[in-house]
Amino acid sequence: MKRLISKGLMFGNLFHVASPALVERYNRALKHLTGKTTRLTDFHVDISGYSPEVGDELGDDHYLNHAGVNRQFILLSTEQKRCPLLNVKFSTSRDILRRFIAANESQLFALTATDAVAGELVNSVFEVATPAQLFDIRQVRVEADTTRGTLRQADQLAELVDRFKSEEDGWFDDALIAEMIATAEKTGDVTRNPVRLKHEVFEQQNFWTAHFGGLYVFQDVEHPALIASGEKPEGVPLDRVFDLTQDNAIAKFLELNGLVEPIIRARGVDGAAILRQKMGFLAISVLAEKGMDLSGLSRSDLRRMAARHASELPAEFEGMAAMVRWAESGGKWPRIKSDHPAYFYCLRATNTPNRDLVNMLLAELTPLDFRQLFICHKEAFYQQYRSWLEAKKDHVVAFLAREYAMDKAGARAALFGHEPDMSGRSTMAQDQPKQRRTDSLVERVGPWGAVSSRSGHRGRR
Repeated sequence: MKRLISKGLMFGNLFHVASPALVERYNRALKHLTGKTTRLTDFHVDISGYSPEVGDELGDDHYLNHAGVNRQFILLSTEQKRCPLLNVKFSTSRDILRRFIAANESQLFALTATDAVAGELVNSVFEVATPAQLFDIRQVRVEADTTRGTLRQADQLAELVDRFKSEEDGWFDDALIAEMIATAEKTGDVTRNPVRLKHEVFEQQNFWTAHFGGLYVFQDVEHPALIASGEKPEGVPLDRVFDLTQDNAIAKFLELNGLVEPIIRARGVDGAAILRQKMGFLAISVLAEKGMDLSGLSRSDLRRMAARHASELPAEFEGMAAMVRWAESGGKWPRIKSDHPAYFYCLRATNTPNRDLVNMLLAELTPLDFRQLFICHKEAFYQQYRSWLEAKKDHVVAFLAREYAMDKAGARAALFGHEPDMSGRSTMAQDQPKQRRTDSLVERVGPWGAVSSRSGHRGRR
């Protein structure tokens, strides 16, 4: 993992905690939430205040998220809204924190000038011992306050002020006035500068969770389903439960709900160019695993090497090549059905509120496309990375550092036609009417094959 860290591809864009004042505030919040403190004087934190260095010191990478359900957080600065979320358990968590910070930025800026803000993403359950309990999580509420209880005391002062104004003898109640003065010394004048946070309740209907080997839960779609990365769970309140080997079932689910479209005909992107890049990623994955030296190769060098070893490349490569030939030169009509290994490589999510979640699922269905895996599903990328040969690690890290990390927004826009934040929520308005896809992929694309009538059960590379 040292290559990834050195290139800023892992633990990158974290907030640096180095001043004694920030360390002291962090320890106060950490003590308040967990009963622990750190002896470190220099460390980095993510959007939730989790620090990999502190986790290593404490021997607990989940010190702010023990049960993996109600994630705690520590805010030292509103700049944390730009940070990633590490050790993700729910795909919606980062976006909830980011939206909370954005909605309360001026208040949080004032509060974190003198103290840390500590809080929790509160679900309706405290643990998920069984997959069925995931369906009890319908909403997430954010609870937060400073370590000195500024917000709680501000609410108390507001109540005292209301009593003072409404009670007939308020002007003569020395005890009430004394209590108001004592509280105001801690909170300031809440009548002129009200200190309140918007504790918004966030819906959590469709999401990915790391629990139970990884599950994609789609409840708020016309045809609900659960898709498991590992073994299919039992006892969940959905009729459609699939695993990643059931290609045809997943393809039908995505099409019925209008969640995907072929890259080759998507608006705002050069579909043929994207497929060519994906072909390059597949070539890298296969050739590197065969022990070939890929260092210093240009794109043209890689194309020539792929041509020389065409017989050794997977069926995914030829399927995308056929699609590119059709798009660029009117080549032979390719019939790529859902049982074809290239099927999911040729798709992207439609621009719906479930866009990022679907792209995350597609990334796991297309593991040889290491770029999409890195952008959309970092947990799966890091897991796969550990098993790669050194040559592949070198080439992938070099590529991501050179062509993705330098311009993340541009790379995402080129790939998806819009800039996804990969946090579980679309930039589209949540109240936008759901898109109803009545035309089939065949009608829209032409050479795109229909969903296969076969079972489509096969092993995933």
